[in-house]
Amino acid sequence: MRLLAFQNKGQPALGLRLGQEIINLTEQGLPATLDELLRAGPEGLASAKRAADKARTRLPLAGLQWLAPVQAPAKAIAVGLNYVDHAAEGNFEPPKYPVLFHRFPSSWVGHGQPLVRPHVSTQFDYEGELVIVIGKAGRYISKEKALDHVGGYSLFNDGSIRDYQFKSAQWMMGKNFDNSGSFGPEFVTPDELPAGASGLKLQTRLNGKVLQEANTRDMIFDVATLVSVCSEPFALQPGDIIIAGTPAGVGFARKPQVFMKAGDVCEVEIEGVGLLSNPIVDGD
Repeated sequence: MRLLAFQNKGQPALGLRLGQEIINLTEQGLPATLDELLRAGPEGLASAKRAADKARTRLPLAGLQWLAPVQAPAKAIAVGLNYVDHAAEGNFEPPKYPVLFHRFPSSWVGHGQPLVRPHVSTQFDYEGELVIVIGKAGRYISKEKALDHVGGYSLFNDGSIRDYQFKSAQWMMGKNFDNSGSFGPEFVTPDELPAGASGLKLQTRLNGKVLQEANTRDMIFDVATLVSVCSEPFALQPGDIIIAGTPAGVGFARKPQVFMKAGDVCEVEIEGVGLLSNPIVDGD
C-alpha cells in the first residue's frame, strides 16, 4: 500500500493512493494521521485496506496539498556518514558504529512545500535519503528480527545549513533550522519493495541536474542494523522514523561548491519509493 497525509478542507486526512487517484481513508472512519493508524498495529494497516476496498469515491492526486507522512514521531533519528563515498568526500573515516543525531519535526515540510534557506547562511545543502518508519514497538531488537518492526519506507531531503553544522562537533544546529528539510511524499509498505529496501537506485537532482546517484545496497549500516542499533538505548515506537543517511555528491564537498538558493527545485527519488520535490525560497 501507498499511504499519504494531506490537507482536506483545512484538516489533516489520511489517504491511500491508487495510480493518480486517492481514497480518503479518514472519510471512511479511519484516523486522520498515519501516526494513529500505526499505533493500532497490524490491524491498523489491515483496516486501511478494507476501507479502501469499500470506498466508492476517489479524489484526484493532482492539486493535493501534501503533508509529511508521519505528523509527530516520538523520535526522528538521522544517520550520518552511512555511505563510504560520502564519508570519504567529507574526509571522515567510514564509521564502525552508526553516527546518529536528532532531527525535529519543525525542521521539515511535506512534498511540494518550500524549503526555506535561512537568511543567516548561504550554505544550504541537499541530502537525499531513505526513511525507515517503525511499525511495531520494541527494544533490544535483534538484527534478525528487525525487519519485522519496519512498518514502511519514505524519502527525506536532509537539508543542511553547513556553516552552522560545522560550528561544533555536534551537528544539531545545522540540521534543524525550521522548514529546512522535507519528508514524503508517501509511506510505502514493505511488501511493495525488496527486503530491507535494498538494491534501490537513489538520485538527488537540483534543477534537473543529477548531483547524487547511488544504491541503497551501498549503505554501510543496512536497515536491519539501524533498527537494531537504534532500539538499544530506548524502545522504538510505531511512527518513529530513522533517516538512513546520504551518499556522495553533496554540495559542500563539490568543487566548486553547490548550494540551494531561492528559485531552485530539489528532487529526491528512490526507485519504488517515490519522488520528493520541493522549491527553495529565502527566509526573512
